[in-house]
Amino acid sequence: MSIVLHDYWRSSASYRVRIALEWKGLDYQRVDVSLLDGAQRKAGYRIKNPQGFVPTLEIDGKIFTQSLAIFDVLDARFKEPPLVSNDPDTRARQLAMALAIAADIHPLNNLRVLRYLKQECGQEQDALDRWTRHWIAEGFAALEAMADDAPFLGGDRPAMPDMCLVPQMYNARRFETPLEAYPRLLAIDARCNEIDAFKRARPDVVKPA
Repeated sequence: MSIVLHDYWRSSASYRVRIALEWKGLDYQRVDVSLLDGAQRKAGYRIKNPQGFVPTLEIDGKIFTQSLAIFDVLDARFKEPPLVSNDPDTRARQLAMALAIAADIHPLNNLRVLRYLKQECGQEQDALDRWTRHWIAEGFAALEAMADDAPFLGGDRPAMPDMCLVPQMYNARRFETPLEAYPRLLAIDARCNEIDAFKRARPDVVKPA
C-alpha cells in the first residue's frame, strides 16, 4: 500500500492529519507543498486538489482532500485505533468540538486570509496579529466550556478533536495568544504532546532542512 501526504510543515490542517496517520501507525511519504512559495497554486498541484489547499492525501493513487474528510476515510479503511467514537452521542460531541476548531477558528487565521487582509485590505501586521488572537480566544473560550473533566477532549483517549486542538494551540502560541483562561485545554494539550504519535507529527520534527 502506498500512502502519500502532500502537506506543509506549519499548516494546521496538515499537522492534524499527520497526527492521525501517526496515531494509526501508518507508513506514509511526505511531499512538501510550500505555501510561502505558492506551490499550492501551481497547475500540477491543483490537479490533485482543485482548491489549492493542503493537505492532500493519496492512498494507492486515490486522492482525498479536506482534513476532516481525510479523518473519515482513514477510519473507514483502517479501523484501529479509531479517530472518532462509534457511539452516536459521543461521536456527535467529538465532531462538534473538532468542527469548532477546524471550521470556526482555523479558517479565520490561516495564511490566505491573513494575506488578503494585508495585501487587499491594507491592514498592518499588528492588526493581523490582533485579528488572529481575537478569533482564537473566542473559539477557545467556547471549547473550554465544551470540555469536561476527561483527560482528553475525546474522552479517556485522544480522538479527532484532540488532533485538531494541538495544532491550534501551536498556532495560538505562534501569535502570542494568552492561554491562561483555558486550563482544561492547556492540560489536554500537554497530555497529547507526551504521546509519541503527536511528537512525531510536530512541525519542528518535519520541517524541511
